[in-house]
Amino acid sequence: MHLSAQSVRDLGVSVRDLLNMASHLKRHTRTHTGEKPFSCEECSKQFRVLSYLKNHMRTHTGEKPYRCDECSKRFSELGSLKQHIKTHTGEKPYRCEECGRQFSQLGDLKSHMRTHTGEKPFRCEECRKHFSKLFSLKRHMRTHTGEKPYRCEECNKQFSQLGHLKQHMKTHTGEKPHRCEECGRQFLKLGDLKRHVRTHTGEKPYKCEECGRQFSELGHLKSHMRTHTSEKPYKCEECSKQFSELGSLKRHMRIHTGEKLYKCEECSKQFSDLSNLKRHMRAHSCEKP
Repeated sequence: MHLSAQSVRDLGVSVRDLLNMASHLKRHTRTHTGEKPFSCEECSKQFRVLSYLKNHMRTHTGEKPYRCDECSKRFSELGSLKQHIKTHTGEKPYRCEECGRQFSQLGDLKSHMRTHTGEKPFRCEECRKHFSKLFSLKRHMRTHTGEKPYRCEECNKQFSQLGHLKQHMKTHTGEKPHRCEECGRQFLKLGDLKRHVRTHTGEKPYKCEECGRQFSELGHLKSHMRTHTSEKPYKCEECSKQFSELGSLKRHMRIHTGEKLYKCEECSKQFSDLSNLKRHMRAHSCEKP
């Protein structure tokens, strides 16, 4: 149906209002069609809305136009700034009816509620894995796309997750913020500290369902499970021999490379395997009167 300018005025709306309504409708329709007409020239990622592309471009340019007046911290998106400001005001207007926990944003409350309901509405189209948070899905998708949007300014190494970049930055600063209360040893990662603490407590939280044997680290349990399954996922590229553990493959590779990492302090003889060095050292101890 065609509307003249007079007809539009008779309806009590302006031409600008009609254009805005048409624009919103067109943009909304893309949620149904899946159309993404706006493409990033840097990485070819596509977007449904132009403003989303503009926000995304800042991950490449590093631009952060929004500044907090309290602490001068800068943000690439206005929404991120608004969220940050609540850390200064302490405002948490959204409350969980289940456990009473309060949140500064409605979206955070909705995400939290899924910890009670178990709902996982976000699904990966590649592998069908489900997630409770959209952010978790977006982060997961990088395992399929290989996208690494976070770059270290020191060495240009790139990461798929911001947390991984922050962790990596500590390798440049030498920072080890996690300290063992028992022995004072410090660690770069919280996970490393937690594993270390088990050497003091003797805790072994990972149990083999086949034989009941327990382990202090998940990786050790996974390696042990291969003794039941006979799985050997690590293959030598030189001779095709297969191993159940990565460490075993690395030791085996020294047969091909001739690398000898372990040196006898008594006679300077070198060995490719630690067990061979220990056996050799026993020969020296037997020689001593």
